[in-house]
Amino acid sequence: MPTEPTLRVNFIDHLIPRATPGRYRVTVHQTLTDAEGELDTPDRLPTTEETFEIRAARFVLAQPTVHALYPPPGSRSSYGRTLAHITFNRPTLPWERNQAGTRSEPEARPPWVALLVFRAGELPDDPGAAGATVLRTVAELRRPAEPGVIGPELPDGGVSESEAASRCATIDVPAGLFTAVAPHDDEMYHLAHVRKVAASNAARADGEVLAPGEYAVVTANRFPRTPGDYVAHLVSFEGFEGRLSGTLPPGTTAVRLASLHRWTFTSSDGPASDPGALLQNLVGPGDPADPDPERLALRLPATRPGGSDPAERTAYERLRLGYVAVPHRLLSGELTYAWYRGPGTPVTAPGLPADRPEGPHTTSDHALVYDPEHGLFDVGHAAAWTLGRTIGLADPDYTTALTRARRELANQASALMCGARAVTDGGQDGPPALGPLRELAAADFRRTLVDGLAGPQLPDGGGRRAAAAPRTRSGMRALLGHAGSAAVLRETADRNAERIAAWQARLGLLQGLPFHHLVPDPRMLPPESLRMFRIDPGWIDALVAGAADVAVHTSLDAQLAPELARAARRRFPATTAAAGMLIHSALVPAWPDVVITASLGERTLTELRRTLPDPRIMMVLWDDVPDKVVLREPGQGIHYGIDAGDRISLRDLTPGPGLGTPLETFYPADGQGTVTELHLRPGPEDGPAVLRLFGEGGLVAPLARALGAGDDLVPGQLAIELVNAPLQQEIISPAADHVRTETLR
Repeated sequence: MPTEPTLRVNFIDHLIPRATPGRYRVTVHQTLTDAEGELDTPDRLPTTEETFEIRAARFVLAQPTVHALYPPPGSRSSYGRTLAHITFNRPTLPWERNQAGTRSEPEARPPWVALLVFRAGELPDDPGAAGATVLRTVAELRRPAEPGVIGPELPDGGVSESEAASRCATIDVPAGLFTAVAPHDDEMYHLAHVRKVAASNAARADGEVLAPGEYAVVTANRFPRTPGDYVAHLVSFEGFEGRLSGTLPPGTTAVRLASLHRWTFTSSDGPASDPGALLQNLVGPGDPADPDPERLALRLPATRPGGSDPAERTAYERLRLGYVAVPHRLLSGELTYAWYRGPGTPVTAPGLPADRPEGPHTTSDHALVYDPEHGLFDVGHAAAWTLGRTIGLADPDYTTALTRARRELANQASALMCGARAVTDGGQDGPPALGPLRELAAADFRRTLVDGLAGPQLPDGGGRRAAAAPRTRSGMRALLGHAGSAAVLRETADRNAERIAAWQARLGLLQGLPFHHLVPDPRMLPPESLRMFRIDPGWIDALVAGAADVAVHTSLDAQLAPELARAARRRFPATTAAAGMLIHSALVPAWPDVVITASLGERTLTELRRTLPDPRIMMVLWDDVPDKVVLREPGQGIHYGIDAGDRISLRDLTPGPGLGTPLETFYPADGQGTVTELHLRPGPEDGPAVLRLFGEGGLVAPLARALGAGDDLVPGQLAIELVNAPLQQEIISPAADHVRTETLR
């Protein structure tokens, strides 16, 4: 079913202001006329003049002008197929000046700024690519004193004395490097565009907020393909018109540029350098010869026994059900092994026996399951109960709250039993009454008291009041079941249950659970693997019960424990997880905000919890068992480059609602090479990987032909095609005949 997009973005070629920066004079002439001509010739109103100046960034750029940067400053990731870009809050900024430094206003002019990317060791003044610059005056920028260094050619009248004396950040780029990385004159127009966002705020992983409005974007032309540290400089090309043809004046050793903004990042070559391959590997079979559709289930790898030995077949079946063998010491002191399984199971776990002993308990023996046929114990639920009790005892806030709640509940019960007696009304049990108080409140108590004092103080046996029946413990505690007492106890339990319930609910979502209880053997989750699991509700019940059974000191505490448990469920109904997923991969640190969507049929499941037990391990829990899980590369704002496989995922350029929709085709086509093979500037293998847009080997013309758009693309169209397509991996559940429910205990 189609859904509305969460983000609508329009790409505009340019947004040129009506007037460029400079001083302007407005002259107003006023003339009074009628049908016969001018009327005020002898006494004409004087001419009025007004001057004003339009100012714009030139040698220094205010920090608030910058809206976002990509790659994020200081980040480390695989950026080998990414073109860095800078986004401005002012949509006209790249076109507010001319490269020639004049007021000429062509209909479509190139921007006066460009984004240059340099690797560590390339800039003499910044060998570490740390963003270092040299502070110089504008006069020193324009006319360098060093021989062979050239600066921008700006008209003498275009720079005031005060402006020439002001300081700005500069970099000296060696001539050969400048020729290799600077965009050519015919490429400048295509390296800037305007992004018009028509959607509500949408935060992305790098912190950029795509808020409604218009933003200018300037894109670099170099891929940081070689691993290492990089610095991106936004430089001014005002005064460089005609110098960007790939050649410089003879004798040039360096080019001095004004650096308006700069930031650093690191392009890595680690395992995350090919996220597409990592994603495919996560869901690929561990053993190509094993066609088992349940290979992604959380279990130990096991080889099906070839013989008919019952013990081998039983052990194999246990491993297939998610169990592992663990050391176990019997009460008699003998050391043997037992079967253990955590809360994550590869199959649906059976329900707990209906005749299981009710709690609370003081030891985990009640949760042991014995297999008399093989003489082995299943210690999974017993370990869960012990773990829950240990976690509860280790939290002083929880134990204090639980102990206080039990003591208050027990004190209230004792008070009810001490002053209560059962009364009946028409054969029906009524509420327990406080006998002495009821007698004092009787209407005829005064007469009875007077008659009693006036009569013999030691009546004979016939007049004596019958002795009250002795009160037994069972009889007294039975009084707590009456409606009045139950209401008082329920109110007392509710008053103290909220904190306890919230703590137990978090424990039910496996918070605080040591990871080895979930994955008892590292071979169940090897590096670069993904495992799916279902939650055993019996294991979770045992875990929470272990924590709930803390601070049961008396038999009265044990009798009142169910009341406190019911109050906890009323105040904080637990949301129980039904299934989950574990990822052990280099993608976890590379994509900490990976988008994971789980669905069951048409319903999107609720993600109850996401956590990182280890920097390379991620766990996700859902409220139901999904039949489809989608892993998607996290949004990084909108960034540009080429897609996996060094190709471009083509997008529809037809005007209409389908504009920008992926066409499910790629450029270059299969067997025709890659973008980096066909469209980089010639140079050494380890040289700057600079994208060539026009001329021999240019990208724009063949890309336009692949889209059926002639031989050219405008800047907005090129930006649409260079938007990186996010990677996505789908995990579909196996066929129904492969989904099993556990029956072996």
